[in-house]
Amino acid sequence: MKKPKVEHRMRSKIMLLMTMAFGGLFILWVIGVWLFGTIYQRQHRGDKVIIGVSFAKETAEDMGVDWQANYTSLLDDMKVRDFRLMSYWSQIEPKRGEYNFEYLDWQFAEAEKRGAKISLSIGLRQPRWPECHQAQWASELYKSNYVAWGQELSIYMTDVVNRYRSSPSLESWHLENEYYNRNFGECVNFSTKRLSGELALIKNLDPTHPVVLSLSDQIGFPWGSLRPDTVATSLYRSSYVKPFGNIQYKIIPTQFYSAKAYFINLLKGRGTYIHELQLEPWGPKVTKELSIAEQDKYMSTDQIKENIEFGLNTGMKKMYLWGSEWWYWRKTTLNDPSIWDTVKDTISAQSR
Repeated sequence: MKKPKVEHRMRSKIMLLMTMAFGGLFILWVIGVWLFGTIYQRQHRGDKVIIGVSFAKETAEDMGVDWQANYTSLLDDMKVRDFRLMSYWSQIEPKRGEYNFEYLDWQFAEAEKRGAKISLSIGLRQPRWPECHQAQWASELYKSNYVAWGQELSIYMTDVVNRYRSSPSLESWHLENEYYNRNFGECVNFSTKRLSGELALIKNLDPTHPVVLSLSDQIGFPWGSLRPDTVATSLYRSSYVKPFGNIQYKIIPTQFYSAKAYFINLLKGRGTYIHELQLEPWGPKVTKELSIAEQDKYMSTDQIKENIEFGLNTGMKKMYLWGSEWWYWRKTTLNDPSIWDTVKDTISAQSR
């Protein structure tokens, strides 16, 4: 009759030891994050602040604003000089073999006039829903002939690189945004072989400009063997997740992101920057369907200032802000310039 009690005590002791072990490892992890994050922040305390924006013509059009006016306002009113622009395959080759570079040529020309720099997104996966941007003909080809589909994707990428590699405004290529993110977007292909081939293709066509690969999400790490010139990360401080509602990440300290950048540099020998700093609401509906009160709930002027300061405090002093189409839409369509002015003033103050 005593044996079960002995076994129960043994199991209890084992559980206690395992709990203590995991607790000890967690404490060591927290200490390590704080230590190496703080080291990284001190190392980069004096780095030059570079604040750019992401801009997608298609998003501006979807919000119902003049996309060219939106873009030139960023250049001339907000004085933005660093952009992450898009080269959606679906827009450049809407029909197989028929190319349209007019809108992207215009964006490059306007940037060149003002001495602005561009990190050009390229590949199948680029920012904004549905993440993987391909025309219907390409989607059908993927299902019927994957080899031919891959060849067409390479042709499109080759044409983009050849067209813009000589532009004085081109700063870098941002290849396949958050490629391994399986939890967001309508994407089905996550082949490392394809990504490696695309990286080699761009480096062969244009050995001058660096190629950037972004992590799968803001907590990801580049574990694989791929060797881009730079690694980029996103930084979000809230999101809307069904059925939980608005999830806040403010408990995560700056040192978490700093430590990750430290180890990317240590283990991969690559610098890191923030390619997507959240300055746009993430609510239960698309932004243009949210009331002003709802927009402010998910992204207020105070939160905008806090997010920019938080991003800079990580030590990654180069960042691209997310939401430029929303700022302009709210200013021109809703006649509320508060968001636009807050971003403008904050950028101006931080860049001095």
